[in-house]
Amino acid sequence: MPWGEKALSRFDRYLLSQFMVLFGFFALVLVAVYWVNRAVVLFDRLIGDGQTAGVFLEFTVLSLTGVVSLVLPMSAFAAAVYVTNRLSSDSELTVMQATGFSPWRLARPVVLFGCLVALMMAMLMHFLVPASLAQLDKRQTEISQNVSARLLSEGSFLHPSPGITFYIRQIAPDGVLRDIFVSDRRKGQEVITHTAAEAYLLRDDNGPKLVMVDGLTQIHRRDIDRLFTTNFADFSIDISALVDSDRSDGRQLRHLSTHELLTRSEAVAAELGLGRGSVLEEAHDRFNQPIMCLVAALIGFATLLTGGYSRFGVWRQIVTAFVLLILVEVLKNSVTDPVRGNADLWPITYLPSVAGLGIALSLLALSARPLNLWRRLAQ
Repeated sequence: MPWGEKALSRFDRYLLSQFMVLFGFFALVLVAVYWVNRAVVLFDRLIGDGQTAGVFLEFTVLSLTGVVSLVLPMSAFAAAVYVTNRLSSDSELTVMQATGFSPWRLARPVVLFGCLVALMMAMLMHFLVPASLAQLDKRQTEISQNVSARLLSEGSFLHPSPGITFYIRQIAPDGVLRDIFVSDRRKGQEVITHTAAEAYLLRDDNGPKLVMVDGLTQIHRRDIDRLFTTNFADFSIDISALVDSDRSDGRQLRHLSTHELLTRSEAVAAELGLGRGSVLEEAHDRFNQPIMCLVAALIGFATLLTGGYSRFGVWRQIVTAFVLLILVEVLKNSVTDPVRGNADLWPITYLPSVAGLGIALSLLALSARPLNLWRRLAQ
């Protein structure tokens, strides 16, 4: 009997190792896909605003936790489906079932795998993601306030906000800006262009000012197709109005700790101008997301287990598992608005997880007679 227990434990470790290896592979691939899509936009915005590659790297790292939290459930599902399909194709599952392994016993390493992924997701949702988003928002605020970093870049046409073009030919060692070009196209029927031989960047209590010397202002009225020009000896512009600031006014819901969301839900709602339901929905969703990782792994495993061994593969079961996961996700999205509208409905936040676990347990119960089940579905 001790030998038998040791053999069973070895099987659990073998299956768990397969799940973790494939989970790491799929997570890496999905994170890379998401990261490339976001990095292109982030790179264009930051570098276009005159930021350094170090700032781009910092922003990328801070936004990475949010990307990882998005791909963990799908990675757990993909790993469960891939490993189960491979075990079925190699007849390993058939051999284990022939030796007396019940579907519940086979699901034990899957549950352990799902719990490990759920623990990773819990760490992300409760600690890493709120902290990284808060730091990211803080850095965005600092950079948006740093007008010099966004505008003082010589030899490049900058676009600090939609409709604004800013150009400096040269920045002298004494701080004098030479050959300035500012184009403001934010008014649809009016284009304002300022050019100057020299300019100086000054700061006062009302914000940064650009003082241009020996220049020309041109106003093109498109509605009447006329151009008005004005020469000036010196002219100042409030350049803070030219910068499209990314600052947020105070804290945001995603930046707060779960403990604060649960214990001070009414105060947080009043501070942020939100309903109490939105605060509780955010807090309980952080608990629900880790459970969804376990649900995704179990649905992927249990659905394929119902098919048994077939030389034609288990493609029908794979499609069915994917459809079931989509239905659970649709249910998750459908309960969001009711909870936000009525804080007393916060328990239904967990309805998708409960439904997903119910589906997985039902499939495990049905997997005792997989051939009969799929024959009925085919008729």
